[in-house]
Amino acid sequence: MIYLASAAIMYVCGFVFLYGVVRLAVRHGIEDVDIRRARAASAPERALLRERTLIRDNAFLAGS
Repeated sequence: MIYLASAAIMYVCGFVFLYGVVRLAVRHGIEDVDIRRARAASAPERALLRERTLIRDNAFLAGS
C-alpha cells in the first residue's frame, strides 16, 4: 500500500512540475512575440533613418 501511495504522490508531483515548465515556456514565448512585434513596428522608422544616413554619407549616389 505504501508503494501505491508513493507512486500516486510522485505522479501528482510530476504533473505539477510539468505544469510549471509549460507555463514558464509559454511566458517566455509570449515575451519573445512582444519583442518581435515591437521590433516590427519600429522597422520602417529604422529603415528611414538608415536611408537618410546612407544618403548623407554618400551624397554622390543621390545626385545632389
